[in-house]
Amino acid sequence: MTAEAEPSALEARVGHYYQMDGTYLVGREKLREYARAVQDYHPAHWDGAAAAELGYSGLVAPLTFTSTPGMTCNRRMFEQIVVGYDTYMQTEEVFEQHRPIVEGDELHVDVELTAVRRFAGRDLITVTNTFTDMAGERVHTLHTTVVGVTAEDLNPEIKTAVHHAMMHDVDIFGVGEEEYHKTVRPEGDIRIADDAARTPGTASFDDLKVGDELPVHHTRLSRGDLVNYAGVAGDANPIHWDEDIAKLAGLPDVIAHGMLTMGLGAGFASAWSGDPGAVTRYAVRLSAPAIVSATEGADIEFGGRIKSLDPATRTGVVIVTAKSAGKKIFGLATLDIRFR
Repeated sequence: MTAEAEPSALEARVGHYYQMDGTYLVGREKLREYARAVQDYHPAHWDGAAAAELGYSGLVAPLTFTSTPGMTCNRRMFEQIVVGYDTYMQTEEVFEQHRPIVEGDELHVDVELTAVRRFAGRDLITVTNTFTDMAGERVHTLHTTVVGVTAEDLNPEIKTAVHHAMMHDVDIFGVGEEEYHKTVRPEGDIRIADDAARTPGTASFDDLKVGDELPVHHTRLSRGDLVNYAGVAGDANPIHWDEDIAKLAGLPDVIAHGMLTMGLGAGFASAWSGDPGAVTRYAVRLSAPAIVSATEGADIEFGGRIKSLDPATRTGVVIVTAKSAGKKIFGLATLDIRFR
């Protein structure tokens, strides 16, 4: 009988938890800034009257907005808790929208290492952020899965190049050397917010059928778009704006942020549905990056179809597709949407 393998040092840290110092205040102009960065011009992100018509108390956050405070809060996780890697590659994201976030929300942000699993010789690491309002209700949950990449997978020159390129207080290759002490989520009831009382501003469920296709939409990305998104979202990785460093990382050229392409996909879906807050879950598995050349940029083609409909809840699952240069960017992307 084969003995069970001992858990790795990182696996033993699963469950490590901490909370962001203070709270995150959702500002009106930050919402607009983020919406612009992901090219999401749904009126509810920009105009208070349009948001009010959908039943919101203020401008509503784009679906992927929580990735911005999440990235800031996760910095400590990837510098001090998840160690032994030189960088990370995003593979999957799940957004659970319990109720839409609106301007003026003040949120507590929690961070937890929720899973470490080995696949094809590499470690898949999942970190979960939870966002709780001042009433003590969880309004959003974000699950981020990345692959840990070690120096053996990288050109040895990349560390020097990145060090010279990065802004003054960012070290994406930093490894915490402090003595480790595990902290876990405190026990207590978890209250989940609910948006069921608001009638969604989507199409009538009765007018939909399985197989209905979403109209194809093309989005253009330039290097300028990538630089702007990096600043707005706080994603400092130079593979998204420095061609030489991207090639040292084994890429053919600069690539778009995975989270940016997800934001574009969410905006595409809400333009079709009519209500960005009607999505309760958005799950994306990335399959290939969008290459953004300095001269031509990139064209991303979005499409989709209704996969299933549930008459009992008047909800449906929509598949969103994304392709660039003939390659699938999304391996699988689905949205759970409430309909009228």
